[in-house]
Amino acid sequence: MSSIHEDLVRSLDSKQVAYVDLELPDPTNGEYLLGVFHLVPGGDLNILQAAAEIAAESSTGTNFKVNTETKFSKTMNALVYQLDLERNLIWVAYPWRLFDRGGNVQNILTYIVGNILGMKEISALKLLDVWFPPAMLEQYDGPGFTVDDMREYLGVYDRPILGTIVKPKMGLTSAEYAEVCYDFWVGGGDFVKNDEPQANQDFCPYDKMVMHVKEAMDKAVKETGQKKVHSFNVSAADFDTMIERCEMIVNAGFEPGSYAFLIDGITAGWMAVQTIRRRYPNVFLHFHRAAHGAFTRPENPIGFSVLVLSKFARLAGASGIHTGTAGVGKMKGTPEEDVVAAHGIQYLSSTGHFFEQSWTKIMDNDKDAINLVHEDTAHHVILEDDSWRGMKKCCPIVSGGLNPVRLKPFIDVMGNVDFITTMGSGVHAHPEGTQAGARALVQACEAYLKGVDIAEYAKDHKELAQAIEFFPKV
Repeated sequence: MSSIHEDLVRSLDSKQVAYVDLELPDPTNGEYLLGVFHLVPGGDLNILQAAAEIAAESSTGTNFKVNTETKFSKTMNALVYQLDLERNLIWVAYPWRLFDRGGNVQNILTYIVGNILGMKEISALKLLDVWFPPAMLEQYDGPGFTVDDMREYLGVYDRPILGTIVKPKMGLTSAEYAEVCYDFWVGGGDFVKNDEPQANQDFCPYDKMVMHVKEAMDKAVKETGQKKVHSFNVSAADFDTMIERCEMIVNAGFEPGSYAFLIDGITAGWMAVQTIRRRYPNVFLHFHRAAHGAFTRPENPIGFSVLVLSKFARLAGASGIHTGTAGVGKMKGTPEEDVVAAHGIQYLSSTGHFFEQSWTKIMDNDKDAINLVHEDTAHHVILEDDSWRGMKKCCPIVSGGLNPVRLKPFIDVMGNVDFITTMGSGVHAHPEGTQAGARALVQACEAYLKGVDIAEYAKDHKELAQAIEFFPKV
């Protein structure tokens, strides 16, 4: 330990010292969930004192040492185990036995990004990365129905799943909404989603919307000979209404695999996410992250990163979560943030901002685990009939300002095609309408797969040519 660190340790009071161990023997021994925070102290505390207060508040302690603690309760203390004074980083180890043994994600987040984000002892505090030990992964659901299952249903491989968000996002009647779905599907698209605020508005009753989407999907499938998928927002004011919406969709006559359940995970809550995962394990669970920017935007000094949010979505059982467009679209984001998050949830082993996260539940050095990682890196389907070996993948869902012209640039940044893209105005703003916009998207994807520049491909694909002409001007 350096002399600077020794001085910091000596500055701790009798309570704070119980939440610091800068010589913790092996934080990755499986006993701890690990987190890395960017921390700028507030008030008169130095960084280690502030870190100790954070560890206390996020585990067993409060602002004063209490006389009611026991020998056992002290073993549940979170521990600050590493510092980076140049970058204002702290590493904290949380005994994972602290957390509700029911696989409860909201309970974890209540600890590690709960009260601490409101403490006056800090002026900046952001959780940048987390690490889950294998023994902890065993307690959580992980995804049930994956993007690989959706690909099998659609018969779509080796390219992105091409989707849209219906626009305008609000104001269409149920029939008008279904008409837009039909146009996109007939134009060649795979996947349509409700926009995140869509619910049971008076001008678009939920039951009629479901019925008309079913009719539009049946007609589009019959005409194209291709399977289609629709993602319905089932977020609601209460549990009973949410389940009622799910059951309405299940009983509407859709083929299994042709529908997904969308939850506004942050505004509806983690309980809603995990409830849908457990009630409907064979339905694609679509996590929309509305309001995430309040926590994740880089300029916000308090909150958590996109990577942290995405990892917890996988832990909770989301089949897919929006991960951003890495600066290619209209939303705030960078490759360092968005692509790292996307890769962090779609592979069996991935490198985050600070941790190498393995999502295997068996020993990393087991030959089957090693083989699975190699198969996954080669983009082969894994964990079909051996889910005890690892937590299934969570699919990046990409939206926010993309259009056919921006498809290849995003794929180049992403580094793979294992995602769902949901273009809104990038489809519906096409000069000739939604069907033409869908065709332009399909043509842009075809050009990518054939290794042909879209300008060249557009010479005999008029919808793509119109998109190229139109979108750079917007």
